[in-house]
Amino acid sequence: MSGRLLAIGDIHGCYCSLNTMVEEQLKLKKEDILILLGDYIDRGPQSKEVLDYIIRLISDGYQIIPLLGNHEEMLLKALDDYKYFVGWHYNGGYTTLESFGVSEPNEIGDGYFKFLRQLKYCHMDGRRIFVHAGFNDELDNTFEDTTAMLWSRNVQYSNPMLSKRTIIHGHSIISLDACQRLVESDSSVINIDTGCFMGEYSDTGYLTAIQFPEKLLFHVAYCR
Repeated sequence: MSGRLLAIGDIHGCYCSLNTMVEEQLKLKKEDILILLGDYIDRGPQSKEVLDYIIRLISDGYQIIPLLGNHEEMLLKALDDYKYFVGWHYNGGYTTLESFGVSEPNEIGDGYFKFLRQLKYCHMDGRRIFVHAGFNDELDNTFEDTTAMLWSRNVQYSNPMLSKRTIIHGHSIISLDACQRLVESDSSVINIDTGCFMGEYSDTGYLTAIQFPEKLLFHVAYCR
């Protein structure tokens, strides 16, 4: 029997919310396919636990497709070239270092960087495209611009390569209501980043997942 197609938005170190989503809300099975839209680290308090959990799910035989987010790219750049360290640290990288109990990126451990370096920029499933941020709508071959896949804020597309496709992304925080409206309006661009880490500072942070083809949404409030 074929399983479900699922995607989870930006996690940002919110291990408790991720674990609750996978174990209690989604009740993930090994026949399911779960796509993770990137930004597993930074800002939230448990980046190490998030990475350990994802790696363990894959090792246990679950069909997990983790995509690269801009925060993973920032960490990799900070590791390879120290001039990028300040920007990454300022954008929440310090919480990742704290979760590992280290002060420098090169102390995190080679196994984690091996995992991060093999992450895909996007994933296609039929007429659906999963990506962290978005695409460069002006480039003839929009899939050549990997920077846009990590940083774009586009919400509408006219590029022929993207026509008649549904794009599922994160990166730009929206409210639960806005996320629901995108689904209800049958939008071709669906953002499921509902700012889970913000629950560390307010009561507005949620982790969101979506199930296809039903476009069924799941939400878990920030917890730790």
